[in-house]
Amino acid sequence: MSGEIFVSGVGKAYRHWGSEWKRFAKWFGANPRPDAETWVLRGIDFKVARGEAVGIIGQNGAGKSTLLKLVTGTARPTEGAIHLTGRVAAILELGMGFNPELSGRENVRHAAGLLGFSGEDIERIVPEVEKFAEIGSYFDEPVRAYSSGMQVRVAFSVATATRPDILIVDEALSVGDAYFVHKCFQRIRDFRAAGTTLLFVSHDPTAVQALCDRAILLVAGKKVLDGEPREVFDYYNALIAEKENSKLLTVREEGGPVQTVSGTGEAGFGSITLRNSAGEAVEYVGVGEAGSLDVVVEIHEPIERLVFGYMIRDRLGQPIYGTNTHYSEQVLGDLSPGQRIRFSVSFHINLGPGSYSVSVALSSTETHLVKNFQWRDLATVFQVANITHQHFVGSAWLPSRIEWQEEATDGAIEVRTME
Repeated sequence: MSGEIFVSGVGKAYRHWGSEWKRFAKWFGANPRPDAETWVLRGIDFKVARGEAVGIIGQNGAGKSTLLKLVTGTARPTEGAIHLTGRVAAILELGMGFNPELSGRENVRHAAGLLGFSGEDIERIVPEVEKFAEIGSYFDEPVRAYSSGMQVRVAFSVATATRPDILIVDEALSVGDAYFVHKCFQRIRDFRAAGTTLLFVSHDPTAVQALCDRAILLVAGKKVLDGEPREVFDYYNALIAEKENSKLLTVREEGGPVQTVSGTGEAGFGSITLRNSAGEAVEYVGVGEAGSLDVVVEIHEPIERLVFGYMIRDRLGQPIYGTNTHYSEQVLGDLSPGQRIRFSVSFHINLGPGSYSVSVALSSTETHLVKNFQWRDLATVFQVANITHQHFVGSAWLPSRIEWQEEATDGAIEVRTME
């Protein structure tokens, strides 16, 4: 079936040979021992089904770009096997394959030929690429005169001029302007709806969670986690925040999603409860209702400075709203073991219908990356239903007033209002 990716036991090592004789011997089938060997990937296994979208995440140096080069065939694995079915389009290193002395138009013709397009097809897609890239007269200027954003526009446009069975995208889109990135993501969504398989590397959790069915976390060249994007990013963020003496654990409540908890433990959360305007603990709320987040914090060790923060996320884990007591200038200091602090956050639940979660954090500053006492994802989950308001779509309730007017033949204007 076209559009499948199979990666089995893949590893990539960069080897240093002390002499050219050893290198030649390796080429001719011998097995000499290299003088030095550095593995950047080891034991990578995964499968991507037709029409599935998988994000690859990890810190710089984790092996993400190397993995994509192996999958696309621009580099060869040292061990293991990779098998792809169908036509592949890839956008990897910025401007890779472009001749800087040729114009954008000439590079498009050249790139389309390498992708296997016939002469007739090339003449058909060049105007389409020019239209989608929107770089004006620069399309006929040498690529060496292009900005990085212009290179991305042309590279993405030619790679996606026709729908591929498999689309592979590296971090290149991160340098594009906001308008063009929106165009790219819409084209990717259209391809996905038509059955294209997507392999996508990005540091942007919003993009991965919006586009991908799964995410794979790479750490130091090894696959650490393969699962739902929200779960994988929660674990990834906890790894970043992890200190020498901190703890990191994941908990799956019965019938519920995976909860990630990390921190050094000087302070921790007791109860975390969402309440309605009557003070009752609730799991279901109505659009626009008044509510509060009731949080009890327990102090275990002396703490000079404590910041409490929370984040409301949608069902994909994308941030809806978050803040902390550093920004509200309510930082607590000189806390002692045994103290219990109760935080109450009051707000109107101006959210669209759907499922939401709350993440909470205790740290020494506005970010948990300095001293992370405790950070808990999926601390509580709640549902929002629209019971009393007009129907609307989206993740935010922004009540509006719409006016319209009709001009009569005598010039009179009648203003009508709909609320």
